[in-house]
Amino acid sequence: MPYRLTVLGTGYLGTTHAACMADLGFEVLGLDVDEVKIARLQAGDLPIHEPGLEEVLRRNLEAGRLRFTTSYEEAAEFGDVHFICVGTPQKKGENAADVSYLDAVIESLAPHLERECLVVGKSTVPVGTAQRLADKLARLAPVGGLAELAWNPEFLREGFAVRDTLHPDRIVLGVASDKAEKILRDVYAPLGEVPIIVTDYPTAELVKSAANAFLATKISFINAMAEVCEASHADVKQLSLALSYDERIGGKFLNPGLGFGGGCLPKDIRAFMARAGELGADQALTFLREVDAINMRRRARMVDLARELAGGSFHGCSLAVLGAAFKPNSDDIRDSPALDVAATIGREGGRVTVYDPVALDNARRAHPELNYGESALDAARGAHVVLLLTEWQEFVELDPEELGAVVATRKIVDGRNALDADVWRTAGWHYRALGRP
Repeated sequence: MPYRLTVLGTGYLGTTHAACMADLGFEVLGLDVDEVKIARLQAGDLPIHEPGLEEVLRRNLEAGRLRFTTSYEEAAEFGDVHFICVGTPQKKGENAADVSYLDAVIESLAPHLERECLVVGKSTVPVGTAQRLADKLARLAPVGGLAELAWNPEFLREGFAVRDTLHPDRIVLGVASDKAEKILRDVYAPLGEVPIIVTDYPTAELVKSAANAFLATKISFINAMAEVCEASHADVKQLSLALSYDERIGGKFLNPGLGFGGGCLPKDIRAFMARAGELGADQALTFLREVDAINMRRRARMVDLARELAGGSFHGCSLAVLGAAFKPNSDDIRDSPALDVAATIGREGGRVTVYDPVALDNARRAHPELNYGESALDAARGAHVVLLLTEWQEFVELDPEELGAVVATRKIVDGRNALDADVWRTAGWHYRALGRP
């Protein structure tokens, strides 16, 4: 392979990108300032849960194509192409994105860049960030403008990250020169025939923001319909199914339920609104305020449904919450609707026991005040109300009779519309779900 790659930041995105690029045959050096994390990764110990990623990590460590460091000097000397994969969380007390980690990477890497190279941002950023960082890079690097910047947004789905990296549906290249475009085309050539969109910095930045805003809007749209369905005694599941057959609409992201969470959609749509305001285009995105509001209302409605089944008050009531991660096949609890609902019920006096197949350790650290079970049946033992809040397959496949044998009363709230209501009702359960009669 003609290029050696570095990946700066070994969180969810960075670790996936580093391991997968090595799997394509590149020599890859991953960097992070967290020495404990780097030691774990170098030992083949994956700090996150992502199906298939640990095998890719270990395979390439053993092959010698992948290793990790905490030294920016080593990274600068090693790499021809440097991918920046650090987080851009929401600022405390604001909607805007915190891009300080990106600035820190440029400020740490640039002084060591003594030969021509390409620095590639993959993080989700407010439009205008790339040009500012490109100017800073050229100013701080000893080689000046020979250290060029490109922007190459990621479109990974947690739970499918390896597949999305190795089999992307499109690649967006925000570049300022033909040379940068050629380098990135060479880097991604091993992926085979993939649509590549070549554009400028701001358009590349906006593609990711727009994609997340659209997906969030689609989710909140069907959840707004769920509110109307509840008011009119209609069934949002049947409504969603009917809409899905329209090829202009499609069924993806049209599943009614508890709404979206995680480390991307919530903070990204808020940052998008904030940046539009800074640009004087805030009116263009005012609809995203309602998208966000609908999403948060789903959590409050879930608590209301659980309270109704508990007899009007959570005091003296035991509740089982099945799910802690914001989505199945992940241990990510950032802005998790499931944990938000569980914590709210706990604050209102309910005795809450949570179970999740992989996110329990993260949940315990974030919410030590809650109780935790070792299995779904363990969490549900003695419960007056069961809440299914993350649609793990093992929850979808639960036997209503087996679960019914351990609960105090057969009452369940299906927060993801994942269960067969008729099956559960036939088994004697009082079944409730968002947007359904």
